[in-house]
Amino acid sequence: MPRSPVWHAIATTLEGEISRGHYRPGDKLPTEAELATRFGVNRHTVRHALKDLGDRGLTHSRRGAGVFVRMAPMDYPIGGRTRFSQNVRASGRLPDRRQLRMETRPADEAEAEALQLAPGEAVLVLEGISLAGGVPMAHFVSLFPIARLPDLDETLREVNSVTEALRRHGITDYTRAQTRLTAEPASATQALHLNLREGEPLLRSTSINLGPDGAPVEQGHTWFAGDRVALTINHEDTGPAK
Repeated sequence: MPRSPVWHAIATTLEGEISRGHYRPGDKLPTEAELATRFGVNRHTVRHALKDLGDRGLTHSRRGAGVFVRMAPMDYPIGGRTRFSQNVRASGRLPDRRQLRMETRPADEAEAEALQLAPGEAVLVLEGISLAGGVPMAHFVSLFPIARLPDLDETLREVNSVTEALRRHGITDYTRAQTRLTAEPASATQALHLNLREGEPLLRSTSINLGPDGAPVEQGHTWFAGDRVALTINHEDTGPAK
């Protein structure tokens, strides 16, 4: 019986480890050098095995970052009361947020118009990375009107949830007034934060959230990794947030 090529045996072994959950969706595989040492082969043989996994849709490579287990896109409904944490939990994963910056600055003209402020009024800027099951899903920048939400920055240092922070400031419910969806290439820094290649597609969502009195409480910009979410518009989302 003819022997299988060594690269095929390596690919089969790695495929089995992926299927058994040793490497989960979004996880990075060992480097070519590490795999070459493990299997006692040269890097060319390992590269052939990794290419086979990629050709069959099990993994994808990111220049300068490595080879990652491919994950099925997460269904992400967008409705009047979209909440990242709810959508992530509905997919069976745990939501998390990694903060990049929080600062107070004057609103520019477009931001002031969106938040119904006078130009130059203070806004709180919160920037970070949203994760699902430890996998970075999106880069976000949220702006909040300081005059309507004083000391929100202190609350956001205590809790890792915008919904809970707003609730503590009397915003027990908020609704999305509008959403604008566009496609953009990932910048170098976004690619770094989201484990992508620079220029890979992002889905950008720009939204305005209103408090119970109809006044804007947040302008949100979110750049989703294009291969990790499937955005759907929910026209029947009229119930209160849970």
